[in-house]
Amino acid sequence: EVQLVESGGGLVLPGGSLRLSCAASGFTFSSYAMSWVRQAPGKGLEWVSAINSGGGRTSYADSVKGRFTISRDNAKNTLYLQMDSLKPEDTAVYYCAKYRRPGIYGTTLDEYNYWGQGTQVTVSS
Repeated sequence: EVQLVESGGGLVLPGGSLRLSCAASGFTFSSYAMSWVRQAPGKGLEWVSAINSGGGRTSYADSVKGRFTISRDNAKNTLYLQMDSLKPEDTAVYYCAKYRRPGIYGTTLDEYNYWGQGTQVTVSS
C-alpha cells in the first residue's frame, strides 16, 4: 500500500523558513518523480515543485522560484521542501504526491495518483 506522510509544517513569521518532509513507503521510491502541491484557504490545488526520480532535475512554480528548494533522499525514501523567505500568501496545506508511472517526469497535477494527508503551513505575524 502506497503511503505518503508529510511533516514539518507550522506557524512561521513572514521572512522565516520551514523544511517539510514526506516519508514514502509501499512503492519503489527511487523510481518515481515526486511533487509538492499546496491548497490555500478557499482556493484550488496549486502545483509547487517537482523532482525526477534521481533528483537531478527539478521544476518550480513561478510563485516560489528562488525561495523554495525541493530535494530527495532515495536511501531514506524521503522527499523534502526547504521553504525560505516565506510570505503570507504561502499559507496553505502542503501535500506531497507520487507520479503515476515510474521513470517519467511531469508537472501536471493529473499525472500524480497518490497524495499524502497534508501538513499545514501558516505564515503570519
